Amino acid sequence: MEEQSFALDLLRDYKKQNKRQFIIILIILVMWFCTIGYLVYILNDIGTVEATTTVQQSDAENNNYIGNNGDLTNGTKDNKKD
Repeated sequence: MEEQSFALDLLRDYKKQNKRQFIIILIILVMWFCTIGYLVYILNDIGTVEATTTVQQSDAENNNYIGNNGDLTNGTKDNKKD
């Protein structure tokens, strides 16, 4: 039976340990990039505002209009006050 030297055993152990550390570092980097990507997505999504507009279908329908001064006018689009 051949005996292996202590130095050779240490080198094999270091090789296994380095491989494990490399895999752990890669996993941490992937998680870090995913976190940064998610934060960029969320921060860009905060500034997005959806504008909704209503269009009067015909002149016979009544709509409510809020003018610049805050007054509420109920009537047709010809009655609108700003």
